[in-house]
Order: sequence, then structure tokens, then C-alpha cells
Amino acid sequence: MRIWGALLAIAIVGLLALVATEDGRSRLSYAALVARVLWEARFDEAEVPAFDLPELLATEAGEPIGDRRAWRARRAQLLATFRDDIYGRAPTNVGAPPVEILDHESGALKGLAERRQLRVWPGGREQPSAELLLWLPAARTGPVPVFVGLNFWGNHTTHPDPAILLESGWMRHAPDRGIEDHRATEASRGQSQSRWPVRALLSRGYGLATAFAGDFAADVDTRGVGPEFGGEGALTTWSWGLRRIADALVAWPDEVGPLLVVGHSRLGKAALWAGAQDERFAAVFSNDSGCLGAALSRCRFGETLALMTDNFPHWFPPRFAERYAGREDGLPVDQHQLLALIAPRPLYVASASDDLWADPRGEYLAVREASRAYELLGMEGLRDDEPPPVDQPVHRRVGYHLRTGEHDLTVWDWERFLDFADLHLPADGR
Repeated sequence: MRIWGALLAIAIVGLLALVATEDGRSRLSYAALVARVLWEARFDEAEVPAFDLPELLATEAGEPIGDRRAWRARRAQLLATFRDDIYGRAPTNVGAPPVEILDHESGALKGLAERRQLRVWPGGREQPSAELLLWLPAARTGPVPVFVGLNFWGNHTTHPDPAILLESGWMRHAPDRGIEDHRATEASRGQSQSRWPVRALLSRGYGLATAFAGDFAADVDTRGVGPEFGGEGALTTWSWGLRRIADALVAWPDEVGPLLVVGHSRLGKAALWAGAQDERFAAVFSNDSGCLGAALSRCRFGETLALMTDNFPHWFPPRFAERYAGREDGLPVDQHQLLALIAPRPLYVASASDDLWADPRGEYLAVREASRAYELLGMEGLRDDEPPPVDQPVHRRVGYHLRTGEHDLTVWDWERFLDFADLHLPADGR
């Protein structure tokens, strides 16, 4: 038994307790999960086995890639591999999603914001709908950049504004968050506002569009995986949801400018996959996304493929676990290649120093390797051998920071995201 790893794991698995007790698992099954994490997971870099990564700048035949045209061809192949072998196929689009405006206030938050609440039918009117909360700066003079991200507990938890509609759909039971009998109550209003600093974004000239992830796929395997939409797993269905939100937002080109996709934890994985597929996202931000997010799978540090697919089987197509759980070296791709698919658009990856479950070093190594694609396309990547010191962000075409603290999305993270966006996006309208 690795003593230090065990102590760290005890803290880390506490993050899993919410899911483990809300999705109907018994206390005994949760205890078994804790024991398995303590035994299997690595939390000491010295114990990470040596590994070789798939070559980024090479064709399937092994020929070197040296120009933009060859990279575009390879990019298409990599996208297909991630879709078919890793994340699964998304639901099929059925044209522009129908949108209904539920609420519109031009002087919200004491005049700082324009707030819109929209009902969107991502799969068409015959399918379930999602509610989208859109904030825009009231003082804008033209289209403004808008961050697009899914939330964990409903739009009403992202800000205490009493006018935000209470989520009406099924939610995980969480009395400490104001979720009773799988339904949101007024007590849950504003519970997640620390992760969504709406006023800070608006004050700096940015908008925010957010929707409840559960409107697209429930994050509980006993609830199924968005069967009404036909996706092959929650992650790919969430990423599809982000892309359908983009489809809705582009209908307002005079108000909504560049779209910036953002996500934390499992929703960071979805944001990366959405950003890799959809080049309408002008920049991509991942926070503590870990295994099959920004972290290299072959590092086998913290969360691994086997632990993830066993505990969250609904995230992926069944064939993924059958082929690759516990067999990282057999993967046809790794996450540096996913990050590279975003090039040459701005990419920002954020880690946290105490979030060993998400493998901060593995995230940085993926950023470093993906930077080779940026350099091929004439952009400055991040190629230093070691990550920057804690709390010292690096902002090139690829950005990265390692924040002091635990698995969370904080105001400090958002401030760094905004600094990075300021560097790469036009100031028109702000």
C-alpha cells in the first residue's frame, strides 16, 4: 500500500461521494470504490511507468507532417478516431434548433446586464427541451464574446437572481444543495455562484450562456444516457448540447460575437470535445478536466480509464470500456492529439495543485505536446519541459496555469481566462 497515495486518495474520493450516494449506490458499493481507489490509483509521479505517445505530426502511415494542408488531412482522421473509438457518435442534428424566448430583461442586475432565458429544442420540437440562460453586458456597443458552458445543478444555481427560472427536470438527490426528491427547490438558488462570476464577466465586456447538463444527458447511469437524443454516451451528448447552444446563439449576430466554450471537470471533457469538433468556438477553456479531458491517458496517474469507465459507464459507448479499460497503451490516440485539434484557435488548460485525481502534470504534458501543432501553424505554443510555477499563468496562443488549491472552478481561474481572452479576441463591442 502506498501510504502517501492512500492519504491523498482518501481526500480525493471524497469528491466522488456526492455522485456515489446520489445515484442510488449502496454505502457498501461506495466503500468498495474507496478501497479500489486506495489500492489502484497512483499519486506519486515516481511510480508512473514509462510510456510512448502516438506521434502527433505524422500520418497514419508514419510519414512526417510538415505543412498546413497535411495537418488538415490528419486532423480529419484524428477527429474520426476520437469519435468512433473514444467518445462515441453524437445525436444527429435536425437543422437549426427551435428557440422560444421565455424571459427578457434589459436592465437586469441593477442595469449591468441584459438577461434572456430561452427554451431550446436541441433535437427538434418532438424531443425534450433545454433551458438556456444568456447574460449580455447592457453597455455593449456591438457583438460581444460569449462564454458557453454547461452547469451541474441548474441555471438557477449559477446566480441568486430570483428571476432565473428554477430547473424543473430530474436532478440527483442532494439535500445539502437544496435538491429534494430529485427536484430543485428555492433553497438551491445561487448554490454554485462561486463558479459563475457573472458580474465579473459582464464588467469586462463578456457574455455568458449556460444550460443544465442534465437537460441533455442525466449524469447517472441508472437514468440512461439521453436515449431520446440518440447519443452514444453522456460526454458526447453534452458536447453535442454545447454545439446546439452555439446553433441557437448564432441567430443573434448583432449581439453575440465569438463563442468561447468552457467547462469544469467532466464538463471540461465535454467542452474540449465540443471545441475540437466545432470550429465556430473561437477559443476553448478546460478546467481540471483530467482523464480523457486534457490529461494524457498513458500517464496512468490519478483517475485511470478502468476506474472511470467502471464508475461512470454512462459517459462512454460500451465498446470503449471493452476495448481500452486498463489498456491505455492500446489506445489509437491520446489527449495531446485532442488538444491539437483545436489549433490554431486559442486553447487554455487550467489545473489545480491539489487535484491529483485529475493529473495536473499529465494535463501540462498534453499541452506541451499539442503545442507542436500550433507551432506548425505559425502560432506560439507552450513547449517548456516543466510546467510554470504555481499561480503563475502562461499566456501564449496556448495558455496554462496551475492554481493553488483543490478540484474547483474559482474566480481566480475565471480572471485568468478573461486575461487570456483579452489577448486573443477583438475588443469591438466591449
